[in-house]
Amino acid sequence: MRLAQGIVIDKEKTFGLLKFSALRREVFLQNEDGTVSSEVKERTYDLKSREQGRMIQVSIPASVPLKEFDYNAEVDIINPVANTVANATFRGADVDWYVKADDFVLKGKTASTAGNTQKPAPDKDK
Repeated sequence: MRLAQGIVIDKEKTFGLLKFSALRREVFLQNEDGTVSSEVKERTYDLKSREQGRMIQVSIPASVPLKEFDYNAEVDIINPVANTVANATFRGADVDWYVKADDFVLKGKTASTAGNTQKPAPDKDK
C-alpha cells in the first residue's frame, strides 16, 4: 500500500538543521531480462537531522549529479516528500517510511549553483 501523493513535509519543523554524512547506496535500473543494468535510477544519502535526533536517508534522482560534500556540511533539502510501503504480515502489516526529494544543496546556495562544488581558481593577476 502506498500513499497516492506522499506527505509534503515542512522541512524546518520536521528535520531542523540537516548535515551531510555520506552516500548510502545507488539503486540501478533493471534490464528487460531482470538483470541489473549499469544505469543508476536514484541515489540515497545519509543526512543528520537535528530535529529527528538521528540519521535520515533521503533519495534523489540520478539525474542530479553525485553529491560529494564535506562531512557535516549544512545542507538544505529541496521539495521533500515522505511516503510509506506496507507489507502484510500474519499480525497485520509492517510499514516502512522513506523520504524522497528533488535535490539537496549546500545551505545558502541555490539549486542552480549547488552542483558546482569546486573552489574558484586563484586570480593569477595578483
